[in-house]
Amino acid sequence: MRRLNRKKTLTLMKELDAFPKVPESYVETSATGGTVSLIAFTTIAFLTIMEFTVYRDTWMKYEYEVDKDFTSKLRINIDITVAMRCQYVGADVLDLAETMVASADALIYEPVVFELSPQQKEWQRMLQVIQSRLQEEHSLQDVIFKSAFKSASTALPPREDNSLQSPDACRIHGHLYVNKVAGNFHITVGKAIPHPRGHAHLAALVSHESYNFSHRIDHLSFGELIPGIINPLDGTEKIASDHNQMFQYFITVVPTKLHTYKISAETHQFSVTERERVINHAAGSHGVSGIFMKYDISSLMVTVTEEHMPFWQFLVRLCGIIGGIFSTTGILHGFGRFVAEVIFCRFRLGTHRSTSVPLPDGHTSNHLPLITDNSTH
Repeated sequence: MRRLNRKKTLTLMKELDAFPKVPESYVETSATGGTVSLIAFTTIAFLTIMEFTVYRDTWMKYEYEVDKDFTSKLRINIDITVAMRCQYVGADVLDLAETMVASADALIYEPVVFELSPQQKEWQRMLQVIQSRLQEEHSLQDVIFKSAFKSASTALPPREDNSLQSPDACRIHGHLYVNKVAGNFHITVGKAIPHPRGHAHLAALVSHESYNFSHRIDHLSFGELIPGIINPLDGTEKIASDHNQMFQYFITVVPTKLHTYKISAETHQFSVTERERVINHAAGSHGVSGIFMKYDISSLMVTVTEEHMPFWQFLVRLCGIIGGIFSTTGILHGFGRFVAEVIFCRFRLGTHRSTSVPLPDGHTSNHLPLITDNSTH
């Protein structure tokens, strides 16, 4: 009884077989079929390799939301060289509430030579090339995000030559924390002093002929310092054409959360527009000579996440490639055989056209003559 039930079960399973097997004696192979199969296998192998390359790659996903953090401090990382002696210039920050940041005293004033060494010039040239490519191809920013902490440092390398030239410039570098509101970081003549009615610099003791606000921005960023990230103003160099010249940078800072497979950090991106003009009160161009960076904080926050294709999606795409190529090549091969058979059939009919046979009554017969056994001898 059990054997009978087992046979019935096997018979039922055979009837449900969606992949019936064709005996090998019924299968006909051909050279064209083998050629099509070879092309199909080659195409499958090539597309499988390409799909595996896509599977290994990652991409950056951008999400936007309202920034709800208004209480934290904003960190500004600064490394700027000004072509004036350190005792003649002062740097500080004034926010929208006219609050002077006392931590600006923590910035380091280092006497240096303004002209770069050959190695430093090569570094600056390469950084400017990268900046120009970033402006043309915005997708390169994703590559920079992925390579953060892994790529080489973007800081200015130290001088490799022992220059005997006396320092003629001042390198102002360090970081400071400011309120998360719009503000103005500036470098101008004289040291900043607190004033009950506002903000002032001791510029009266500095000779007007010593004004030279030619400068080089080796690094300027907001938020957590991430090695390998290139910011829009890194490598910028401006040469003043007049003693009374004002350089202005209008910066929009966007809070950014960066999540990759290597790092997870909270930093800030920014966009910038530049303007420079000569101060001439007689011509109506008013202002103060110096370098002014006016920044504003965006109310939107960007979350940048590195994503990867799931393994199940890779398998589904791979099955689609293999099945699609087999089906497509099978259809094309069948269609090609059909067209070839139609052409060859017409050709054979053309070569075996019927011949005319004269009859005794003067008529003609278009039928082929009957072939008998006697006619074969």
